[in-house]
Amino acid sequence: MCSAVKLETALQVSQVSGGRVTLDGDGAVRRLSIAPGPSGQYRLAQLDDYRELRREAFRWQPPARMSLRARASGLHLAGTWGFGFWNDPFTATLGVGGAGRRMPALPNAAWFFSASPPNYLAFRDSHPAQGLLAATFSSPRLPFWLAAPGVLALPLLLVRPAARALRSLAGRVIKEDAARLEIDPREWHSYALEWTAGAVRFQVDGEECLVTPAAPRGPLGFVLWIDNQYAAFGPDGRVRYGSLPNDEEQWLEVSDLALEGLG
Repeated sequence: MCSAVKLETALQVSQVSGGRVTLDGDGAVRRLSIAPGPSGQYRLAQLDDYRELRREAFRWQPPARMSLRARASGLHLAGTWGFGFWNDPFTATLGVGGAGRRMPALPNAAWFFSASPPNYLAFRDSHPAQGLLAATFSSPRLPFWLAAPGVLALPLLLVRPAARALRSLAGRVIKEDAARLEIDPREWHSYALEWTAGAVRFQVDGEECLVTPAAPRGPLGFVLWIDNQYAAFGPDGRVRYGSLPNDEEQWLEVSDLALEGLG
């Protein structure tokens, strides 16, 4: 398989609270944006190819490649934006309304990910957790009955010493890697990642910016999004999440999006 993604055949749109996805006449992605608004109201514009699928049926396995050109409306947009492959690990659905039946899972991802403060999504203190990143997570795929005891431990996140211990444990179970990109995202850049079973290679404008053996385990789905969300589980053990205000429209423009299975 080697093709540019067309919305009508591959991707589904999510538009929440003023989020908007704009397409060219032939269905190619052009722009994702969220309207100005206060904190406490989640705003999202997203394209993905997995909403109606069970996690086991997500489309992408290594070897696979993603490439596109993109620019953002600001240096430090409130919330997160990005593109790449992941397993949508924190979503729990029962198959209602056309969604695939899924339970929470450990994270697997390979993506370009931009996160403003107070976002902090890294389990190792030596890895960058904010800014524009090339990043991966690689976790074992556990059956739900084996992962269920972790759900029972969630109240411990309210106790700071216990939360720090759980974060340290997560850092040993979940392999991860990340590199901060010292580029201006307001300018057009070419982004590409190649995911194999043993490594992920990231390129920006044809130059390698990260090569890591912390390759995610498939199957994964493709996602392209911008939102005003934050989630943090930092070195202090404090768990925080919510939505941020943005005084102006925030947007992400995209061209030449292509996904390729290399097998």
